Amino acid sequence: MVNYVLAGAARTQAAAMITELEAARPGAVELLAQGAMEELRTWPEFTVKVVPENEAAQGCSVAGAYDYGPPPRLSVATSASHARRDFTALHELGHHLQKNSFDLMEPFSKEADRGVLLEDAACDAFAAQILLPAHLVDQHLDAKGPTASAITRLWEASNASRMAVCVRAAQHLPAPGHVLLLDPTGHVAFAASHGQRPLRRGSFQGDIPVIDHALTGSGRAHGITQVRYRDGILGRELHTDAAPMDGYLVAVLVTDTAPWRAFTSPTRDTGPQSRSYICANCDEHYRSFDPSCPRCRVPQCPGCGRCDCPLRTPGRSCPGCFIVHPPAMFPPDSDRCFDCS
Repeated sequence: MVNYVLAGAARTQAAAMITELEAARPGAVELLAQGAMEELRTWPEFTVKVVPENEAAQGCSVAGAYDYGPPPRLSVATSASHARRDFTALHELGHHLQKNSFDLMEPFSKEADRGVLLEDAACDAFAAQILLPAHLVDQHLDAKGPTASAITRLWEASNASRMAVCVRAAQHLPAPGHVLLLDPTGHVAFAASHGQRPLRRGSFQGDIPVIDHALTGSGRAHGITQVRYRDGILGRELHTDAAPMDGYLVAVLVTDTAPWRAFTSPTRDTGPQSRSYICANCDEHYRSFDPSCPRCRVPQCPGCGRCDCPLRTPGRSCPGCFIVHPPAMFPPDSDRCFDCS
């Protein structure tokens, strides 16, 4: 499960990214804050391409993508909002910085998923910290935590995108939860999570209590609800506060200590629990919500990428550790396994 450690690690990683960027390009952070797309188009080390929304990567938390190349390319989904394009461009710049720095890649080796979640969360934190400086955030978000209305006011007072504001607000959540940006149909346009399993961009939440009431009413509502994950699976009960944000709905959901109430006890953990597995191939112990293999009924191991099915393709011997691994354990451009690369 995503937890406080990931949220803290993402902020630490984002700070390291900014430090490394400023060392390589003094003054870059200030220029990016003034106009990320325009500034990045002047950088010779990669190209910046605007693409249709349906061509943007679905695995990313934003409508954009990063391609190694050569030459490297930052793809940003077209949008009427300059602020949204800037946030997406900075998010993809975050991938570029992390993919091309041994120091920034080092923390990934400590993660069970090879840093997939950490890398994407750090990209969001990196973009949000550039676009929303701490002094502006502190002016609008109370020390007790953000309410939906306070997030809207922060957005109105800044030149940042709704997504950047959601990320900064999630960093101030007093308990595990989410800050969601939903479109008028109830689909997640963006989600920033803290201590809870992230919600997929595009997932439908429009018919769950509180969100449904807000969408069909004035846009303002609060109460207790459960968010929906893959295959209709509901998470734990969460205290929820929603408010309109110029055509969108912003919602704050927390397990306890809701800032909009004088006192809130922890909600019941009514959500599903991930199952525990021991990989038959690499002996790694892991927990997973991922879909199970239809043949062996076991989800893929995050360590070696295999389920319990017999290996259908020949393994490869790594010249670094002399162990025969499945093909998924090797980077595309290396003859050494992930552990030795």
